[in-house]
Amino acid sequence: MTGEGKVIKPPIENVASGKIIKPSKAFRNKMWFTGIFTAIMLWVVIFGSFTLVLWLVEWFSGTSSGLLVDPWWITLNIWYWIITAIWLIPALIIVPIYLRSIEYSVITEEGTTASEIFVKKGIINITRKHVPFRTITNISSRSGPFDRLFGIGTIEIETAGYSGTTTQAEEKLEGITFYEELRDFILRELRKFKGSYVTGTEVVHPEEDPVPRSDDSLEDEILLVLREIRNLLRKEKE
Repeated sequence: MTGEGKVIKPPIENVASGKIIKPSKAFRNKMWFTGIFTAIMLWVVIFGSFTLVLWLVEWFSGTSSGLLVDPWWITLNIWYWIITAIWLIPALIIVPIYLRSIEYSVITEEGTTASEIFVKKGIINITRKHVPFRTITNISSRSGPFDRLFGIGTIEIETAGYSGTTTQAEEKLEGITFYEELRDFILRELRKFKGSYVTGTEVVHPEEDPVPRSDDSLEDEILLVLREIRNLLRKEKE
């Protein structure tokens, strides 16, 4: 699976062979970094703001209370880091366990392109989601500052029934180092559907397969007739 004028990186071989794609270890490092960075920034905002106010009060009053070296001030800092450690340490432990549970796949075990994107997530409550290509209306890639720092990115997928109810993507393939190549691969598969693929809210129309008929039901007959009428109208318009 080689793009036009661009060689796909070796990790994409996992997709071509039908193997499961898992988030990179860089995604784990990014999550650890984000947690520690959040704790430090929260400390800076809380105690930095309080220190600034205290300094301004002392500066205008022309006195020095020595509060920054007062035992209760030091104790308050210690308690902040104790409380922070209570949520930060479990989070750092859970992150790699959770990431190991994530699986993505767009290729069947036989090595052929699947008709859907498969996503599995969860530790206690495990969710398995199948996103058919025929329902995808928009696909995009995103790489924030921390993502670029660790060399990873995210593929966001929207579908016809989901994009109109929320501004968030229905499914995300996160923590992938070769996210651009995987995005291009999915786009190539989408372009196998009839017509050009667009990245707006327009629904992608697939090449039509024969309608599966079960016991010659009336619904199937009606659908076939409507499809023939539509095809005739298209030809007439062309």
